[in-house]
Formats: sequence, structure tokens, C-alpha cells
Amino acid sequence: MSSAPPVRLGVNVLASGRHDAAWKTLPDPAGLSTDIDSFVKIARIAERGKIDALFLADGPGGLVPEAFHRPWRALDPLALHAALSQATQHIGLMVTASSLFGHPYIVARQIATLDHISKGRSAWNIITSQVPVALAAYGLDKGFGQAARYERATEFAQIVIQLWDSLPQHAVVADARSHVYVDPAQLRPIRYRGEHFRSEGTLSTPATPQGRPVIFQAGQSDDSKAFGARFADALFTGQRRLEKGRAFYADVKSLARSYGRNPDHLLVMPGLFPILGGTEAEARRRKRELDEQLDHAFLREELAHHLALDPDDLPLDEKLPFGKIERAESRVPVASRWHRQEILSEAGANDWTVRQTLVSNITGGHRLIVGTPEQVAGDILHWVDNRAADGFNLNIDVQTGGLEDVVDHLIPVLQKAGRFRTDYTGTTLRDHLGLPAYADPRNAAIAAQAASSDGVTHHV
Repeated sequence: MSSAPPVRLGVNVLASGRHDAAWKTLPDPAGLSTDIDSFVKIARIAERGKIDALFLADGPGGLVPEAFHRPWRALDPLALHAALSQATQHIGLMVTASSLFGHPYIVARQIATLDHISKGRSAWNIITSQVPVALAAYGLDKGFGQAARYERATEFAQIVIQLWDSLPQHAVVADARSHVYVDPAQLRPIRYRGEHFRSEGTLSTPATPQGRPVIFQAGQSDDSKAFGARFADALFTGQRRLEKGRAFYADVKSLARSYGRNPDHLLVMPGLFPILGGTEAEARRRKRELDEQLDHAFLREELAHHLALDPDDLPLDEKLPFGKIERAESRVPVASRWHRQEILSEAGANDWTVRQTLVSNITGGHRLIVGTPEQVAGDILHWVDNRAADGFNLNIDVQTGGLEDVVDHLIPVLQKAGRFRTDYTGTTLRDHLGLPAYADPRNAAIAAQAASSDGVTHHV
């Protein structure tokens, strides 16, 4: 490997692909959202490419409008990843679970269980979203204010993390002579009483192969960045321009340092949507043929929502009406403000029409790059070398062809540059991401105490 930092790569998994028209190109798309064989095929191709992890985005609640226009995420991500863990050997498995709804004990046990059955490959992607379908599904009349939302998330994360430490492996002594299987003196029961959540006792699942599963988190607000810098091992983000990526990167690394953390142990992985071709013209033709199958009326409605405008304010082949957009700013939904800012920044820089803006934001705001494997690899390295990212979470246009292009053509370019592994060198997701194995400092104290008592070093 090169002395330059290695590139970290995850894959955002949708059975049909991330382009909203991908399903229209497939022979039998109706059952894709629940077809385990399709997900297994994706996982095995990604593992063949030595990719770090599979990411299953998710949100609590019922169907959202996007599901009326393309295959949706129908399966519970934890159950799906549990199945994929038995069909793969190396690739990491990131599960999305809310920190607002339900109870942290359930999430702590579920993610710890996945870490055991995958032999150390699990991660929890913490989300704090509260879209209307989620509130309705949980029987809530209204959501939580910004302060309460992150207070709940903080308590939730603290309980999960403490529970992961509550039943250390060395507490399972399995001593037949003394008839003791679990030594209660070695347990670390928690007693957490917060404003929003309470929990007491120990987790019923022992500490996991990674010590603690990896934690991912996504968000752009100041509260979100502070939360991620405090608790997460890696951040998903969505900057579309290099200077904004550099600013975000520097900000969260500084925040991590302020919490007493090594900033190198907080990875920044923006979303990236590559569309590949043997030539740039071929890649652009591939994208154009997909874009022509999009529901432009629906996409215009979505854009209008993010801009707090009426769809009729956005004629497809005219420039964006920046005057109207500025006057509507106060009406923009809170959840759309960051997305709006990114869209307008890139559209303004490129002088896009409404139609060009629509087909450049088909990934929910993640940066789209169209070109040859060499061009895309160069862009990836440019961002990493300019400290705007540690790697990327890749969106695939059409499955499985787009992923095969990444594995067979893009990744070899990064490998040739010495910036991506040619084989897995560890067994856990922490190994893949270059993160240190978690070691509870209390274990060292126990070992020291045992050694001083009888002169023998006991493994704990």
C-alpha cells in the first residue's frame, strides 16, 4: 500500500440500484425489495471487491411517497443483515436504527447479537429523523424539538454503549467446580435515569468480538455534528463541493479532538454516486438513457417541496428562479434546509436549468460523478488527499451491473495506486476501517489486580 491514506468504501444497498429509473431496466423488478437472493448476490459482489461494508439505509414508519416510484427498503435491516452475515465472510454490515423511538435496550441487544453471529462485522447507524410517517407509526401527534431530539439521542446512545460494556466476556467463567457460569462480581450493571430513557441491569448478550460494534451517524446541523463527533466512529455526510467537504471535515475532526478523542479515529465518508463507462461519452450516454426514464413531474414536485415553491414555479427547461427561491426561504421545512443549500450551491455554480438540477439530485442530494474509472478514481483521491473525506459511501446506479463496474474497473485503479486493499487483512469491521479494537480500560485494571494477587497474568 502507498504511504498516503487508504480509501474507505461502503456501498449503499438498494436491490434495484440507486437511480430512480433503475428498476425499469430490469427484467422482473416486482419482487426485488424482498428477494433475498438479490441481496446475497449484491453482498458477494461487494465482498469480491474487498469493500469495507454494506449499508442499509432505513427509516421507521410506513411507505413514503418515493416508494410509489421505485422499489423501496421493505425488509428490516437487522434481519436482512443477519441473513447476509451467513452468506459472506468478511464484509461489514451496517444496520440503521432510530435513537428516538423504541428503547435502547432492544437496539443494544440486536446490534450486539449481529456482531456475534457475523464474528465482529456489525455497525449501528444512528438516525434521529422524525418524518411524519414515523410519528404516525409510533402513534405520536407531533415530533420533538431540536433540543429534545438530541437530548433523547444522547441518552439513547449512552445507554446502548453502557449496555455493551455491562457483561464483559471475562465474567463468563464457566467454572464447573464452583457451579458458577457467570460471575456476578464481574458484571457492570448500569443504572441510567435520564429525562427521556431509563435502564437498569446488564445486557443479556456478552461483550462482542469487536468489544463494541462500530457506530455510524449522519447529519449536517451543528447539533448533529457535535453528536457524531462525540459518539460515532464514522460519519455519513453529503457535501457536493470540495470546499464544503473540507470545511465539514475540519470541523468534525476538531470537535472530536475537543471530546478528548483521536480525530483519526473518526472517519468522514460522504455519499458518492458514480456512473461509469469505458469512455466519458459512454458514461454520459448511460446516465442520459436512465434519466430519460425518470418521472420528471414527480421529481419537480420533490424539488419544489425542498424549495418551498409550487411546481409551476419551476419550468423544466428554464433556469432556477433564484428570486422566488430567496423569498420563500422562511417557508422551507427544517428537514430540507441543508439539502436546499447544497442543491442551490451546485446549481448556481453550474448555471443549471430546473431539469438539469433534477437529474443531478436523484440520490437525495449526494454528489454525482459521471466518467471513466480513472476519472472517478482521480476524483476520489483528490477529495481524500485534500482532507475532504476519508472515503465514500457509494451509491450504485443499477444493480448488479453498476456494482460489478465498481468492483471490476474502479477499485482496480485505486488498488494500482496503492490506495485500496487487494485483500482483507483483518476479520472485523474495525479492522477494515483502520479503527483500533475497542478495549474497555477497566479490563486492564482487572488484569493488573489479578497479576498482583498471585503473580500470574490472567487473560481477561
